[in-house]
Amino acid sequence: MNAVPARAALVRLGALGAALVGLTALGLALVAGRPAGNPGTGRTLAVVAVQLAAGAVYLAAAALVLRRGLPRRAVWVVLAAAAAMRALLAPIAPPLSSDLYRYVWDGRVQAAGINPYRFVPADPRLAFLRDGAVFPRINRARTAPTIYPPMAELVFAAAGRIAPGVGGMKAVMLGADLLTIGALLALLRQAERPAAQVLLYAWAPLPVWEFAGNGHVDALAAALVTLALLVAARSRRGLTGMLLAAATLVKFLPAAIAPAFWRRWDLRLVAAFVATVALLYAPYLGVGARVFGFLPGYATQEGLLSGRGVFLLDLLRLAVPLPGWAGPAYAAALALVLLTLALRFGFGPALPAAPPDRVRVLARQAAMLGAVALVGVSPHYPWYFGWLVPLVCLAPSPALLYLVAASVLLTLDPVHHLGIAALVYLPPAALALWQRRTPRTRR
Repeated sequence: MNAVPARAALVRLGALGAALVGLTALGLALVAGRPAGNPGTGRTLAVVAVQLAAGAVYLAAAALVLRRGLPRRAVWVVLAAAAAMRALLAPIAPPLSSDLYRYVWDGRVQAAGINPYRFVPADPRLAFLRDGAVFPRINRARTAPTIYPPMAELVFAAAGRIAPGVGGMKAVMLGADLLTIGALLALLRQAERPAAQVLLYAWAPLPVWEFAGNGHVDALAAALVTLALLVAARSRRGLTGMLLAAATLVKFLPAAIAPAFWRRWDLRLVAAFVATVALLYAPYLGVGARVFGFLPGYATQEGLLSGRGVFLLDLLRLAVPLPGWAGPAYAAALALVLLTLALRFGFGPALPAAPPDRVRVLARQAAMLGAVALVGVSPHYPWYFGWLVPLVCLAPSPALLYLVAASVLLTLDPVHHLGIAALVYLPPAALALWQRRTPRTRR
């Protein structure tokens, strides 16, 4: 590309970045001065509309970057806009979710030497830890112990001792988000892709709002997944298994991508994964079976066990009544699909020796497994997709880019408004089918 078109493309990129920063500022103005995690129905709708507009700008910027016509200095435009968006949201209290207050509470409980899985926050034995800033904002404080796995709890404990409070916990999650950006830059270099492609993560409204804004722990899962890709590209199988286990024990769902990193008879990765899981659970085993916390209750409340709340089953119920065993049957079918993909990857061709090809294959296979698991489970909250975004950065496709941009719609109660879930999940399925049927040259 000659100098004039390259300069014009850079100007376009800067304009799109400025638009995203402006939309972030507009969203911030909509939630400013409102109770943390509760902006009100009207304002929530307005913020989601702003995020969708940002998603459209993000997709336009992604198309520009993926054409590979930008000069090398474009990465500085990308990083400047990414930093500006995060700087706007990082200092404020979580605007759209109260989950961060549970993280702070769990860190406080552990700093007092108490197992976080032992008591619900409202238990009288924890009364001495309560205050007026954190405790009143904890969700399910009277009914649920913590749901978070051990790796997340260890991070909460460290933050509770080093940087206690909402600001300190948000700083930890923002640090994980920035670590992801740094690791992605290293991976893009290994994959021989333009550094400006980090935009596919750094400008996505999902990590900007859910990590820098709401401080969700999924930022930590995203960082660990990205680091696992980085070390796997260098054939460090033991460390890869450890990082995948740590990511799994932040939010469980990243376990779905582990088979992408495994090849037949790779016992080192498996042993490292299992040993890390055991090591991370060990400090909390004093509560016995309660070490899984609120996970079974949460799965019941969200309809994951009965199948009510799973998008594909709810969609099918519109046409025909389903028997009681439909939920377990669906779960078995989803597990079979994931197992089939796992066996296809694990017993397929060996991973390429060349780092560029190795990164691409790993990212593509991990993204496929992650997307199938997430769409199959159909989470009801957008931040559950956060750990998938780094994989989309390295293995972009129309289906995945749309899913990342549209997932913000899940803020608007997709359980009782099935049309919202349909807007999130059906178009990516159509795009994926189109991808498979359309020759690469035409795409």
